[in-house]
Amino acid sequence: MNKRNLIIGIIALGISLVCLIPGSAAGFTPQNNALPDNFDFSDNYYTVYGGPDVSANIVGDNEFYRGDSVTLNINLMNKGLITGFRSEKDDDPIDVLDQKLQQQEMSYESQRTTAIGIVAILTSPDPNVEVKSGPQEAGSLASGEQTSSPVMFNVEFSKNAPSGDYPLILSLYYGYQKNVQVSGDNETSLGVTNMDVGLWYDVGSQNVTIPVNVKKEAQFEVTNVSGKLAVGEEGMLHATYTNTGNEPVKDAIVRISAANPFSTTDDQAYLGDLDAGESSVAVFKIKVGDTAIEKPYAINSEIKYEDTKGHDRVSDNVKIKTQVSASSNTYTGGLMLPVGFAIAALVIGAIVLYMRRKPGQKPEE
Repeated sequence: MNKRNLIIGIIALGISLVCLIPGSAAGFTPQNNALPDNFDFSDNYYTVYGGPDVSANIVGDNEFYRGDSVTLNINLMNKGLITGFRSEKDDDPIDVLDQKLQQQEMSYESQRTTAIGIVAILTSPDPNVEVKSGPQEAGSLASGEQTSSPVMFNVEFSKNAPSGDYPLILSLYYGYQKNVQVSGDNETSLGVTNMDVGLWYDVGSQNVTIPVNVKKEAQFEVTNVSGKLAVGEEGMLHATYTNTGNEPVKDAIVRISAANPFSTTDDQAYLGDLDAGESSVAVFKIKVGDTAIEKPYAINSEIKYEDTKGHDRVSDNVKIKTQVSASSNTYTGGLMLPVGFAIAALVIGAIVLYMRRKPGQKPEE
């Protein structure tokens, strides 16, 4: 558990307890095993066993997709029980005053099962699931009660999270009444007069496992790219898409986003049905702009498909990595230009020689 979260939780618990404990509990301190000043074991009639028992469960679905950012709503319920008690007084017989005091103490002891000022802290042992929320206060719960509104935690699932179960740990901290003692010096028809009540509170804690699940789903990668793209030319690009997930897909269609320096009038290709591990080749006709340079490029694409439950899904962005080469006309054009000049020079030279020969002179053999 994160130390900072634990400290914050304990501080919040202390504040909650101070605010929620009734004034009759004078002398209460939220430190473990700290007795109030007016607590006297010699006046204690019973030692009672049992206490709060807070359970937790997610409200709604606990299955999510990788990459999801969700709010978990967690309901708390106190199932605390009194499991037994022991009498600390062996006097036999006891007088009427002691009988009244025993009855009063037992009525207070029944409150032992109340969880006071609950603070909940959710943590994830797995780095693929991150809890974004800090400690949450849930108020107090008597035995048999549940939260009127769930405690909420923001949780983020990694885009690379493998499918499967991810147990989250919900740590609960609360105050509870550990012991009670009552005393008085007179008994009348109206009850015990001058009665003092000493309440001893302690801090309890529980850890509850909250299971969440990352669903099985398809996942796509471009596993092979072929075809030639050259500056200023139109070419065919062949991209092999493989379903690297663990669920089959139906009627998959891939669409590319042709950004500068690329353009296309053919931005979709049909992949069809793909089982887990199967591949299909998409072919696109792409024009490379004249401003492109010779270097690697990445073209974005996404796949729309139908999952096993008949729902339409769209994949995360899948990049097609390709190389743009020099124009295929670059070398030929550079060669033809000087050759053309040479031929033109020869023709012009021949014309000049012809014009300069004397009339009637035959061309030299």
